[in-house]
Amino acid sequence: MASKYQLKDNSFYINGTDIPVNKFKIDDSDMLREIEKELLEEAYLIFFDEIEEGTLFDENYFKNLHKRTFESLYEWAGIYRDFNMAKGNSRFCQGAFIESSSQKIFEELKKENYLKDYEHEPKEKFAKRLAYYQCELIALHPFYELNGRVTRMFFDMIVSYNGYKFINYSTVQPKQYIEASIECVQFADCEALEKIILNGLEK
Repeated sequence: MASKYQLKDNSFYINGTDIPVNKFKIDDSDMLREIEKELLEEAYLIFFDEIEEGTLFDENYFKNLHKRTFESLYEWAGIYRDFNMAKGNSRFCQGAFIESSSQKIFEELKKENYLKDYEHEPKEKFAKRLAYYQCELIALHPFYELNGRVTRMFFDMIVSYNGYKFINYSTVQPKQYIEASIECVQFADCEALEKIILNGLEK
């Protein structure tokens, strides 16, 4: 099976597959996905339980979501990539600019107090800012793998802080979310994602 991502150096994957090299040498993609799912479910409980008034949803927090969730499985958990990646016609942020681009995003997020002030704001206003930053991180695609899941968890923790349930994506077809993500990467357009997030926000 060919890699789903286009990379110059494919040593990141088990030879001839799209299965990432892992600590347990698992070469069954279904088994690996199941383990990733279990680790993610466990991480949701842990990080939700850790949220407090002083929690900062900054770059370190974002990296730690990835690291602490997947470090038992992957050596590269929590580490930003330094090489270029593409998927189909979507080219993510160049590896050389990941660090500086990430810093810029999180500096902007800091100016908005990490979106911690939206508990009593209109849901539409909150969804717009959530979609903007989610689009930015989708286009950044900073980690080797598991970007989408960690990015969604990151914003689920922010909405939880503001008194909302985790964003409900269950009414959205996977294809719709993928298309919305592609619009973020190729056109810097977060309107479709904003609608998805708005429909999934509930107190």
